[in-house]
Amino acid sequence: MQLIDISPVLSELTPVWPGDTPLSRQWLTRLKSGSNIDLSTLNTTVHIGAHADAPSHYSDGGPTIDQVDLVPYLGPCVVVDARGCEQIQPEHFAAAIQSGARRLLFKTRKQREGLVFETDFASFSPESVAIMGEAGILLAGIDTSSVDPFHSKELPAHKVFGQYNIRNLEGLDLFHVEPGQYELIALPLKLQGFDASPVRAILRRTTK
Repeated sequence: MQLIDISPVLSELTPVWPGDTPLSRQWLTRLKSGSNIDLSTLNTTVHIGAHADAPSHYSDGGPTIDQVDLVPYLGPCVVVDARGCEQIQPEHFAAAIQSGARRLLFKTRKQREGLVFETDFASFSPESVAIMGEAGILLAGIDTSSVDPFHSKELPAHKVFGQYNIRNLEGLDLFHVEPGQYELIALPLKLQGFDASPVRAILRRTTK
């Protein structure tokens, strides 16, 4: 069984959305200072790195992350090659839908994000999300910071995701992943009332 980690490493250097809370760590006790344990506190946005948005993130009164069904985050998926595109379009995933896939992950980057937040990244066209919804897609993920363009205020793709009850993952690291069929495991934390959760996203493939 081959396991592929598609979660970027999180540290104080991890770029976050401008104005959001970067990762910081406070040490409460240290072994090297004579304590019997290392103990620390983590402070950061729940939208850091690989993460799952809750509908409440973009829809007033929508389900929070502890209320979403876990089924979309666990099961067969297809990694789709969309490298270099500005927006995900239907032609990128038509074959995957025809294959019966219900979870789609989109590989758009030609290189990994560096230590400076990028504002020019691929996103989804609302029309594409609607087509995925009509096809019964449960989840769509992307290797960028948002399913909508950076400067979007109306967040049309987010809203169509909500309309069709499709869960979305953002911030995945798919740079080292070959397009194809896998099993996705990317469960969000049960954070009561929260608008998102970091996930430890992995792909699993049976090797022969």
